Amino acid sequence: MESIKEIYLDNAATTVVDTEAAKLAYDIMTRFYGNPSSSHAKGIEAEHLLKKARSRVLSCGGFDAKEANVIFTSCGTEASNSAIFSVYKSLFKRKKSIVISDSEHPSVENAARELEKSGVTVHRIPTKSGKLDLDFAQNVINCDTMLISCMAVNNETGAIYDIKALDTLRKTNAPDTFLHVDAVQAFAHLPYSISTLGADFISVSGHKIHSPKGTGALIVKKGINFNPYIFGGGQENNLRSGTENLPGICAFGLACEKAEKNKAQNLSKLSELNTFARKTLSEKCPFLLFNTTPNGFASHILSVSVPGIRSEIMLRFLSERGIFVSAGSACSSKNADNRVLSAFGLGNNVADCTLRISFSTNNTHEDISALADALCQGNKSLIHTIK
Repeated sequence: MESIKEIYLDNAATTVVDTEAAKLAYDIMTRFYGNPSSSHAKGIEAEHLLKKARSRVLSCGGFDAKEANVIFTSCGTEASNSAIFSVYKSLFKRKKSIVISDSEHPSVENAARELEKSGVTVHRIPTKSGKLDLDFAQNVINCDTMLISCMAVNNETGAIYDIKALDTLRKTNAPDTFLHVDAVQAFAHLPYSISTLGADFISVSGHKIHSPKGTGALIVKKGINFNPYIFGGGQENNLRSGTENLPGICAFGLACEKAEKNKAQNLSKLSELNTFARKTLSEKCPFLLFNTTPNGFASHILSVSVPGIRSEIMLRFLSERGIFVSAGSACSSKNADNRVLSAFGLGNNVADCTLRISFSTNNTHEDISALADALCQGNKSLIHTIK
């Protein structure tokens, strides 16, 4: 039986690990296995590697060591939670509200729901058509606001949010309010550096840029009083206790260095793939609806809907043919939750039929053509089955 060629188009969920990053992780595990907190030669060697990885993450974000610190975490979710609860611990006695968008990743939305249980008022900025409602933001950002938390790129639609506008509003309305940015989908995927966003806290994740899963980071602007919420041996300069995942961190650092070095080339290819996908899918699959925003989108994410066919049914059809996309976010696609797509402006019938196609530089025109052909086949056969 002839094997099926696999076509992976779910890179916003996770990416294949870069070969050099994987080799480095293996080398760390087998040759440079010291604990960075140990004072002997092996520990000092490990500490040097940790410092090098920290510098690489900062550089990829457009920072230098004089501007910001890097706190390594287990993932982007932990990074975002750390920022949110750090601010809460610092300011809840004086301030009682936070501001987020209505289409945040669960790591922010669910953290905000926990704060609501503690008496915090959460204002959610509408994001219809992928655009922040800045008039709404203007009305809710005030001296009672302890934190503004907003993603730079929406993980389900690819919409780019105007973080700089939020930064301007907080400087005008509430200059002592903190700004946190979930940059997990923006990191190494935008033509500008995340350092230009003006945030006090920035969450990033390794496995979105071809590093192993299990490593993330919170970038904290120098001078910010960060309150840890994981306690123990005092690792990460007493800001995040727990022995560092040195193999993953070093692989993350190398992935950052490669992403920064090849950024222009990578972004150009992703943009070209996105353009080709829109053209090819429009021509071959006229039944598709494109969920786009006039306010800019990240080129590695494309959201489409197949009217009349629920996404999980089409996903199964594509998966059986070796083509892998997703229905919304991998963090919420197994739950019946159209919160983000509803906020974008899609009705439930369309949201239930929505697919997220996400690219990496490993993808080709042939991958996209094969996806288009399979979508046409699926639409033809599944629509009759459903009817």
